[in-house]
Amino acid sequence: MPACIFRAGLIGTSMQTSFTQEQLRRPEIAKAATILKDCVHYGFCTAVCPTYVLLRDENDSPRGRIDLIRAMLEKGGPPDPKTVLHLDRCLSCNSCMTTCAAKVDYMHLADIGRAYIERNFRRPLGDRILRNLLANVLTHPERFRAAVYAARLASPFASLLPQRVRNLMMLARQPLPSPGAPAQSGTFHAQGERKARVALLTGCVQQAMAPHINAATIRLLTRHGCEVVVAAAAGCCGALPLHIGMEDRARANGERLLRAWAEAERVERFDAFISTASGCGTTIKDYEKLFPRETPIGMLAASVAQRALDVSELIQQIGLKQSAQGSPVTVVYHDACSLQHAQRVTEPPRQLLRKAGFRVVDVPERHFCCGSAGTYNMLQPELARELGLRKAKHVDSTGADILAAGNLGCLIQIALYSSKPAVHTVELLDWATGGPVPPALSSLPLPRSDKPDASVSSQAAADGNAIW
Repeated sequence: MPACIFRAGLIGTSMQTSFTQEQLRRPEIAKAATILKDCVHYGFCTAVCPTYVLLRDENDSPRGRIDLIRAMLEKGGPPDPKTVLHLDRCLSCNSCMTTCAAKVDYMHLADIGRAYIERNFRRPLGDRILRNLLANVLTHPERFRAAVYAARLASPFASLLPQRVRNLMMLARQPLPSPGAPAQSGTFHAQGERKARVALLTGCVQQAMAPHINAATIRLLTRHGCEVVVAAAAGCCGALPLHIGMEDRARANGERLLRAWAEAERVERFDAFISTASGCGTTIKDYEKLFPRETPIGMLAASVAQRALDVSELIQQIGLKQSAQGSPVTVVYHDACSLQHAQRVTEPPRQLLRKAGFRVVDVPERHFCCGSAGTYNMLQPELARELGLRKAKHVDSTGADILAAGNLGCLIQIALYSSKPAVHTVELLDWATGGPVPPALSSLPLPRSDKPDASVSSQAAADGNAIW
């Protein structure tokens, strides 16, 4: 029997807690206590935890962090810096959840721990400034664009700046689209018979850095019979502030999005709420946990969560149009952690890419996080770099022509360390069914026969270009 399942005689025994009755009257403590009792310390989670594999510190494993959260909540008051350090190092990749034999809800326990730290721990000034900067800039596309331009202006002086700021400037090297690009809001009508009416979340960073992903999504969905509505007042879904423990801000952002969608739904009910950023999709599908169900906004949140889908799930349901692609291009598909471990959506993207005519291969060690993890590559740059290099090495080892993923953060992170062109899954599906060549592939030296045939739907491609 593996040594990892031996720990203080706790094999098959629920974790014991010592919360007071007063503590248990607080909803978040009661919820944490329930989750904690599910942990039996088998330790299978350690083998799939990226930080434990890199650091070999029990406190940087899910099992160790569960103990730290339990002790922190039982003790009450300000947490100690060591606890904060180890919880901050958690990527929230949730790989442990797909491995755990006891099905411990680590994702929500980590959320409770982060929110507790945010309310009760006073971070050093530099940390407070950086975290507030991320929460106030990344969630607003225009502010983010301005910050990227400012970072580029300051790049000659990078060596004089703190290490963390230099790391942020490295991420700002990504090219930005023209500020004169048309806004993507309003209603985009289905081509042919309408099969569904959907609301599309265009994302915060994605609007600023990669609006071509949103354009490809709109083309793809309308070509497949969807009426697509982009609510101009939607804004941030709350995923980013939630990931760094700012639960109240996440709830406020989520409520704003819900009200914007409710207003748009007055015209006609939506069949689905779609996201192309898997971190956002995970948060929206989980809205029932963020908003109390007995409140009006909680009932709205539950209704939206029940209809939330990743774009690949929707296309899978509708059915992808047949592609006239010739010899297949080889695509290595990277599973974003939020899609693979939190949403458990793994097969639809692969099946769709194969149906579109691509040869699909997996990344070795596919369960491992690339190091993007929302804001992780900005808050924990050293560990993120190790994970990015590890992932890029595996990606490059496949010999594939193209890297595809369902999350922009992963694409940006891996592209820092891999030379392969990185594109969103919807860009490839759009291309294969009549859309334009994805921008990242415009200079790729592929044989003509390897490219999706423009005759698949020349009119669809023309209509698509009218969107972007």
